[in-house]
This record gives sequence, structure tokens and C-alpha cells, in this order.
Amino acid sequence: MKLLPLDKLGAREANGIVDFGLFLPWVSQKDGNRLIIKIIHEKDQFLQDIQPLEFELKHSIDSEYGDYWSTQIDIKTQSKPSVKSAWGEPGRYVYRYCLQNPERGEIDWIIDPFAREFGVGKLSAFTLGYQQYEWSQKEKTWKTPNLKDIVLYELMIDEFGGNIDGTIEKLGYLADLGVNCLEIMPLSNVALTVDWGFLPIGYFGVDERFGNRKDLQALIDAAHQNNIAVIVDAVYGHTGDSFPYSYVYRKLGYRDNPFMGKFAKDLFGESTDYNRKFTQDFFYTVNYHWLDVYHVDGFRYDCVPNYWDGSTGVGYANLVFNTYKTVKEKRQAGEYWQRFFNNDTKDDTINLIQCAEQLEGPKEILEQTYTNSTWQNETFGAAESVAHGNKGDLANLGFKLGLDGYPSEITNNGDKIAKTALQYIENHDHSRFVCNFGTIARDNDLLKEGNRDLWYKVQPYLIGIFTGKGIPLLWQGQEFGENYFLPEQGFGRVMLLRPVRWDYFYDPIGKSVLSLVRKLIKLRSQQPQFTEGDHFFYNDYDRYHSKNVLLFSRKHGNKFSLVALNFSDRDRDVPFWFPIAGNYQEELNGENNLIGVPSYSEYWVTIPSNYGRIWTVTTNT
Repeated sequence: MKLLPLDKLGAREANGIVDFGLFLPWVSQKDGNRLIIKIIHEKDQFLQDIQPLEFELKHSIDSEYGDYWSTQIDIKTQSKPSVKSAWGEPGRYVYRYCLQNPERGEIDWIIDPFAREFGVGKLSAFTLGYQQYEWSQKEKTWKTPNLKDIVLYELMIDEFGGNIDGTIEKLGYLADLGVNCLEIMPLSNVALTVDWGFLPIGYFGVDERFGNRKDLQALIDAAHQNNIAVIVDAVYGHTGDSFPYSYVYRKLGYRDNPFMGKFAKDLFGESTDYNRKFTQDFFYTVNYHWLDVYHVDGFRYDCVPNYWDGSTGVGYANLVFNTYKTVKEKRQAGEYWQRFFNNDTKDDTINLIQCAEQLEGPKEILEQTYTNSTWQNETFGAAESVAHGNKGDLANLGFKLGLDGYPSEITNNGDKIAKTALQYIENHDHSRFVCNFGTIARDNDLLKEGNRDLWYKVQPYLIGIFTGKGIPLLWQGQEFGENYFLPEQGFGRVMLLRPVRWDYFYDPIGKSVLSLVRKLIKLRSQQPQFTEGDHFFYNDYDRYHSKNVLLFSRKHGNKFSLVALNFSDRDRDVPFWFPIAGNYQEELNGENNLIGVPSYSEYWVTIPSNYGRIWTVTTNT
């Protein structure tokens, strides 16, 4: 894979002069095509008497990518379209391309695939007088956390903070909670104002509904100052139908396409074709741009089956390998790339986070690629089944909490890469977990909610994902009992804004959930058995599962903890044979400490209903 020449692509402004350039393979001047750019100051765009100015682009041939169109415009020397116009003033200008084809006529509303900024809807943008963001001093010493230490928090900017500024204001809260990594849902440009963002039409910047380039850089800078890493949702296997490399060639009636086409499973959206070198280089360049310009700590790759063609294929595996290799080559590069490397020069660990959403083969994606983490719905599915009363799935849940069968480390081409998977019971794709226990009807099904009075039933599942193996993930507001219902399909999933209800933070239920989550995160951060220890599941139906109880242990060196979860509505007494004699501290409430526990002898413990106990040996005898 090669980096595209971004210094000749998109809109680039300096001293009032703006250069524009884009590749349109197979769209040539010799075939009678003309490419026009329409530009208007953002303040003028809704005024009927002011129309955008139009400029024609010149055609040439790039030796690598073919047909290239470009022009240069001196904003200040152009006459205003109207005396009332803001043309020539500093600020943001919006633009679009228009192709005039002798057979198809005018094809308007073509966005710039290399735009760094965006306007409303399908408008690209640039800022006259743009000043580069100045990173804080802290950024020079920031280090991306080690994979095993991550506590992940997924959020959608407009639902969590309203916009980027509102999200920045809440970073202190997240740091205080104990979160050290954000997973931000798609930031790339989309055509709609209310949208999850999984049908991108622009990849090289942040969508205008959230903010602009400097806003996002400020968010990531501020997150790092709060010791929080940031990974972004990367949607590379499909696009929206207004993405120019889909839109233009469809309008032209071409049977083939230099960028789009059938590839892998084509599950969703307009499929990108990784058999095309242009496509490979485009998304590799997008990754590099976000690492270099925005200082992200990694990526969450959405819908990997759309571009998964095996471990030696040209799609997903090739992209994550080249991204890893590029970061590895930056060990001696500028100061900001040092975030991925430990200070110990003998430690060759690279802390670039590459997280796959490969729900069809999560183990396979870890075993066969440079991916170091993955979403997996196996734990979620088992937890949901148990919540619906299927006692037989307790054993399945126990194994999944231990990531049974998942690799913890793989060596590829001499590169030793730590591996793990995410553990969650909530994320953006599903209803809040409390909905499994009961819902409250509203005006229609889209507005119904989980019954928060039943929040206590969620407790053993929360304890499980924070003490089990893997990276625990919280979905915005989960930590204080957010209870939105989400339909499994339809536009109601993605076109309805569900803002986090921060008032829940203060009510009795919210305080109770939050207290438990804080304890679990603190426990995880202070005791290594929960981040890197062995996991052993006590798979015994008669003793445990028949009573809706699940037991597993975590051990690292001389640190040993027993985790006991009770999913039933009554307290349970069960026997256990502790492998280490001594005194045991109960970590959640500190009220049921065990004194003088013998080793390998039957010892009965009590586990409260819809809750759990975590006993950690403190004094060996």
C-alpha cells in the first residue's frame, strides 16, 4: 500500500490562495468532460440573491492514479457575487464539484473525497485564514495505554456531549470514573443531520455536525491530558451512495468502477472493492491521516466481513498490517509518534490499538491478522440468554467471560502482538441490558424504555464483564442506568437521537449503579489478576448452575480472587474448595470477609441475590 499525495488533493489554503485537486480515474477531458467547482462563503449559502462562484478545473494525468483535475483560486482577487456577500472575508467556505458530461449532461453535488472540512449535507469546505492547531506540551509525552490496562467507553459525540465542546467538558468525569480509552462512533462526514455515521461520504475530516478539525484535535489533546486514549470508528468496507466514487460513476452509467464494487460479503451500504489498488491506498492514507493529523490512538474497524478476504488477502488483513508496519517504522520519527512506544528501548511493544468488529470470526481475526483486539457478541449473547431465564447458558457465559479459545499473544513475521477481545453487555447496536427484564410502554415502540426499577438484576453481569478476561466496555450512560430501548432493525435505529440523560446520574438508581461501576474499575486498575491473570471457570451444574450461580477465579502470581455471581432472586449458599488457605477480603462491600479459610476443604459461601461477591486472599497461611 502507498500513501496518496495529499499535498495535491482536496482543498489546501495558504495566504488567501486555495488549491483544489482530486483523482477521477477514467473521467478524462478528451472524452468531452468538464469539471466545475462551485464555491460560496458559508454566511451566504442560504441567501437567495447570492449564488456560488464557479471555476473550471484543468485536467492532467497522474502516473500512478490516472485522471487528475486541479485548479488554483485566489479568493481575494475574485469579485464578490453581490455587494452583500461575505466573499473575501475570513471564515469557512463551502464548495461542491459539478461534472459536465456530453452524454449524461450535468452531474451536480459531487463532494470532494479528499476534503478536510465539511459543510451542511453534501457540501465540502475549507477555511480562509485557517491556523494550525497547537498541541499542548502534554501531548509530547503522552503514551497510549497497554492493551491489558484498557477500560473502554463507547460514545456518540452528539448524544453524549451534544458536540465536541460538550464532550471535552465531561472528560474530567470520565477520568474520575476510571475510563482510560474512548471509542468514538463515526466522525466521518455523512449526508444526514441525524445519523449514526455508518454510511460515510467523506473520510479526511470530522463531520460539521460535531465541529471542525481543530475542535476534534482539541478533544483528543484534552483526552490525552486526562490520561484517556481515543480510538475512532473506521468504516472502510462500505460507503453511502453519495460517496463520489460511487455517485459519479453510477450517474455516468459506467459498468465498472475504479474504487467501488463487489468484494467479500457486501453486507451493508455501497461496497468498496479492495481488488483496486486505488481503494487500498485510499483507506491506508485515511488511517495515516488520522494517526498523523488527529493523533488518534487507533481504530475500531466497523463491519470487517465487508472487506475480509482472509489473512493473506488484499482487504482488511492487508490494511491493518500496513498500518502496524507504518507505526513501527515511526519509532525514530517525530515526538508525537512516540505515543505508541514504551520508554524502555528494549521493549518492542507497539501500543497501536486496532480493534475489529468481526462478529463472524473474532478468534480467527486475532489469530490471523495484526488486529490486537476485537468485538465479540458471544459473551453478550450468553448473558442475554441467561437474562431470559435460560439456566443452561450459565456455563456458556462462564467460558465466554474467560475468553475461552481466544489467543492472548501471537507472533507474526517476528512481531509479538498482545491479543484480547472486548467484554460488554451494552453497546450502540443493542437495547440497554435492563430491557431484558422488563420494559415500560410509551407512545410507540420506538420510545419504550427498560424498567429501571429492575436495574439490580444487571449487577451480576456488570461484575462479570469487569472481572472476566478481556477489555471491559461501557456504552455511554450505562454506568448510571441509561435505559433506552433500541429496535433491532429499521430507520428508527439510526435516525432518532437518544441523548444521554445526565439527570439519571443524580437519582438513587443512577447513584447505585455508578457506585458499583466505580468499585469495579478501581478494583481492576489496582489488582493485576483482573488485567493479566489466569481465568479458571468452575463448570459444575449441580453445585452452581442449578442454583443460577456462576463461579470463576482470577490468579496472577500470588494474587488470587474468587468471583461468585448470583443471577437468581434469592441468596444462595454454595460450597467451594479454596486452593489457598488464609484470610479473604470481600472487595465489593467489605462486609463478608472470610477468616481462616482452609485449603482444598469444603467451605460454604453466601452470595446475595442478583449480585455477587469477590473474595481476594490477603493473608496466606
